[in-house]
Amino acid sequence: MSHAIRKLGGMLLTLVVASFIIFAAMFAAPGDPVTFLIGNPENLTPERIASVRAQYYLDEPMLAQYWHWASGALTGDFGRSFQYHQPVSQILAARIPVTLALVGYAAVLLAVFGIGLGVLAAVRRGRAADTAIVGGTTLAASIPSFVLGIALVALFAVQLRWFPVAGAGGGGLDRLYSLTLPALTLAITALAIVSRVTRQSMIEQFSSEHVEAARASGLAERFIVRDHVLRGSWGPIITMVALVIASMIAGTVAVETVFGISGVGSLLVDAINTHDFPVVQAVLLFMVAAYMIVTTTVDLLLPVLDPRIGRRTVSA
Repeated sequence: MSHAIRKLGGMLLTLVVASFIIFAAMFAAPGDPVTFLIGNPENLTPERIASVRAQYYLDEPMLAQYWHWASGALTGDFGRSFQYHQPVSQILAARIPVTLALVGYAAVLLAVFGIGLGVLAAVRRGRAADTAIVGGTTLAASIPSFVLGIALVALFAVQLRWFPVAGAGGGGLDRLYSLTLPALTLAITALAIVSRVTRQSMIEQFSSEHVEAARASGLAERFIVRDHVLRGSWGPIITMVALVIASMIAGTVAVETVFGISGVGSLLVDAINTHDFPVVQAVLLFMVAAYMIVTTTVDLLLPVLDPRIGRRTVSA
């Protein structure tokens, strides 16, 4: 219980610090927000400037502005978008489901193929299959996601016409079909990390005492791999998969831009280009919060999945 309280407390403290940094970064951005809010230079009168500053608390010290913004964020109020003139929370609510669908799809592909290739490489360690998997996944990881996305679009969407060039589909199976290439782009660039951690963790288990004892008892190799080697490797594998999935949310910025998907990532790019500070702040806070929630949840669930971790935590 104390371990969970410390983890949750650390997550909340990190979110508070991150929110302050995100908000304070607005003051380091070039330009005056008032000019973007008013728009037409002919309306830049002293009275209009004073009115806008008072409306958005821009005439108050930074800490006071942060308090207004943070207290509103706790209730889901992130202010109004400079560009769309709508509540930021409504804009995010319309974009988040698409991004979560993309990340969820990519996470399934990553877990299936990343762990699967890692298991195959570990079982065939030192052989041609092991070399091919390590080399192939390393090569894939070295390709920037936007380059890989453009290549997949050129081959599978433009030439072969198997998938749409852009968009997220209308929902259901159509959305799943439309998000296949973007999800593959996200998953392929992270395959090397998950497959290598799976391979290394399993190789370490192969030399452990309980595996040697199982092999000496005459147990078939496939049962040794499934019941002893892989089972003892789940801790590092699940941790790495969770970290990669959490980081995928930030990775959607490039992928959604390449594939023309109206998600949180493309929203962040548009907001930065138009100096829409409330949207930028809300999206960045969402990304940080999502990362912290995923990693903290996995950290709390690991002792349940692997009792050895729980015993080490209690003893510490």
